[in-house]
Amino acid sequence: MKYYKGSVIRDLTYAIDDDGKYQPVRSDGWAPKTEALDLFLDTLDDKDERDKMELLVPTEFSGHELKINHRHAAHCENGTISSLLRFYGIEMSEPMVFGLASGLFFAHLTFAKMGGLPVTAFRTFPGVLFKRITRLLGIKSASKRYLSKEKAMRKLDQLILEEKIPVGCVVGIYDLPYYPPENRFRFNGHNICIIGKDEESGDYRVLDSNATEKVTISREDLIKVRFAKGAYPLFGQMYWIKSIPQDLPERLRTDKPDKEFLKPLVLKAIKDTCRNMTSQPKWFPYVGVNGIQYLSRRMRTWEQKEGKRRARILLVQVIRMLEEIGTGGAGFRFVYGAFLQEASERTGIAELNDYSIRITEIGDMWRDFGYKASKVFKRRAGDDLTYNDLADMVEKIGEAERSFFHDLQNAVEKYMK
Repeated sequence: MKYYKGSVIRDLTYAIDDDGKYQPVRSDGWAPKTEALDLFLDTLDDKDERDKMELLVPTEFSGHELKINHRHAAHCENGTISSLLRFYGIEMSEPMVFGLASGLFFAHLTFAKMGGLPVTAFRTFPGVLFKRITRLLGIKSASKRYLSKEKAMRKLDQLILEEKIPVGCVVGIYDLPYYPPENRFRFNGHNICIIGKDEESGDYRVLDSNATEKVTISREDLIKVRFAKGAYPLFGQMYWIKSIPQDLPERLRTDKPDKEFLKPLVLKAIKDTCRNMTSQPKWFPYVGVNGIQYLSRRMRTWEQKEGKRRARILLVQVIRMLEEIGTGGAGFRFVYGAFLQEASERTGIAELNDYSIRITEIGDMWRDFGYKASKVFKRRAGDDLTYNDLADMVEKIGEAERSFFHDLQNAVEKYMK
């Protein structure tokens, strides 16, 4: 992708290899994502400000640094949680983190705005994953916000330098200096893991799951992104692990899994995900499968009610949420497919692998929608796709997801009796 040139930021997605196994694959993006970002950049009011932004490459770091290896991940919160767990000897893949935390979701919130446009989310809301998985595993953790920037930085330094533990921080992407200017947007929900500090320079060592290597950030810039302004102020939000059950790392070993320990956790997490997607009453249209159908209905009226230009912008916003912001709809469906595949292997429930195949097919449907939606807003000669055609695709996806989650819930309940 042209906007990644010279940057350590790259896409990571999950794809099936020739043996039918999910593997993480590094990508430079694809056409619908690039085209959506092109159109989005054309509509921005801060072009002059972006032209002044500099892309800073990672610098040498010689301060105190905790021993945690960096891993590229598809989504920032999954990757940060995985890093925190890894420090305590718990080797847990990104898909397993996402699945056990019941991260898969959908919401189309017309009353919540990002850049003046409705929010379309393909996963649970920021911060939920860490709370869920620590509670599920019996891990004691802490999360805190601050009114004082200095207090927030002192606490961070205390945890890193004195207690010598890593810390997750929620930050705004717009002012992250190692992100390409074109990829920065007003989103206060990005997660990074702070693992060190150079007291002489004031720089901090960072594991950013969207990066291909460890990065650094100055104290001034870290304060700016921790207290990013906008519709959802962060107030220096940070979180960390206080203690874990003594036998937990051994019970979660990938080479010698404790099936009796892991099996009920997997089944509970899957059932919670299914309930989150299908349990809402019809009169509440915004979330779960209802939300997918709600998006389909609204899409049919965009041109008539909003006008052609506004309809294109609304469509671009959906595609950006689908393909660029976070991991996106298709991407999260593939991550969940990787979770079901791994869960099948580690629990011995072979049936879960069949559902991994089904959710992969649904992910392909979302990706096909993104491809065809890009044709609609690009208005290529010879393309006769309409908003109704796209709405038909979304409606079909909603039906497929409803059937999938109902069937999956019935399947796991058999093993819970």
